[in-house]
Amino acid sequence: MNLQTKKLAVRAMLVALAMILSWIEAQIPPLMMVPGMKLGFTNIVVLVALYSLSEKDAFVINIVRILLVGFTFGNFYSMSYALAGGLISFLCMFLLKRYTTLNMLAVSVAGAIMHNVGQIFIAMFVMSTTKIFYYLPFLWASGIVAGCFVGILSGLIIKRIPNIEKRK
Repeated sequence: MNLQTKKLAVRAMLVALAMILSWIEAQIPPLMMVPGMKLGFTNIVVLVALYSLSEKDAFVINIVRILLVGFTFGNFYSMSYALAGGLISFLCMFLLKRYTTLNMLAVSVAGAIMHNVGQIFIAMFVMSTTKIFYYLPFLWASGIVAGCFVGILSGLIIKRIPNIEKRK
């Protein structure tokens, strides 16, 4: 198998894994009294790609996953919320990884918090109100917990698969 084919296969498997994790997460009943709170399993794939592949690969995997999940399991509104959260979250994680010395756990938590910010802004736009802004601290609390969970799991995965591309 040539290098380009192997790279494409690895990225396609990561997108497929993110879609599966998204579906699994959708099957889990709400764990808390915070509506809209999710564990963010799919962000594990994005973090692993960001730290193991390249920033460009992680971005493409994130966008392709959001679009495929939106078209497969969602609708226009769910896709717009996912895109807003996913884009601002990725931008935050990319900038923190590239320009700071923060560890993966901190980057993950910041990404989770920014995901919530992106979704609140879309909600404010869709509902034509800023009153939804009061909900942000509740989402941030759940985002911190989810970000820690995702960051820890991502770190464990990267330790076990240090270079995805070179594995046979």
